[in-house]
Amino acid sequence: MNAPRFVTPRFVTFEGVDGAGKSTHLEWFAQTLGTRSGHEVVVTREPGGTPLGEALRALVLHRPMDLETEALLMFAARRQHLVDVIGPALARGAWVVCDRFTDATVAYQGAGRGMPIARIEALRAWVHPALEPRLTLLFDLAPEIARQRLDATRDKDRFEREAQDFFVRVRTAYLRLADEEPARFVVLDGSGSIDHIREILEKTITSICL
Repeated sequence: MNAPRFVTPRFVTFEGVDGAGKSTHLEWFAQTLGTRSGHEVVVTREPGGTPLGEALRALVLHRPMDLETEALLMFAARRQHLVDVIGPALARGAWVVCDRFTDATVAYQGAGRGMPIARIEALRAWVHPALEPRLTLLFDLAPEIARQRLDATRDKDRFEREAQDFFVRVRTAYLRLADEEPARFVVLDGSGSIDHIREILEKTITSICL
């Protein structure tokens, strides 16, 4: 049986397959949230967010490695992130907006690569037993469209070079998580216009600032 989870009121995460468009909206969301809430907003990312986390990010994104090593490095970076950035920010009353969190590990290392979810859940319970996002914004997009966007924008890391069926599994896992926790997730159509997506985000910000 999974350990109980405790929602953290001012913790927001952005999730989605690579190329779904979350990075286009993250800074705008954080700025708007800060204006509406009147509180500090800390923007960060995973893997990364700390000097150690960024070093581990470079390894995870560019060095071939065993699946379990990959997952352990993700959670090692996450633990340092919690200790150095996320935890202190929440403790002083700031909002935290994080580009990816443990849902990404479930989707990528779990569904994408085939790591047993029980092992990921054990790591979750060890690394952050008392912290879960209040809100997760899931940018959903068909993998073939996401790949077209990536092809047009930048050199790919080793995840982005995966075959399309990998991203089908990742997307399916994300949508399953959203179905399982509808109170936490807001699913956005990544193919929509920027104005339409930001209209939905603005309404979401209003609802969490009440």
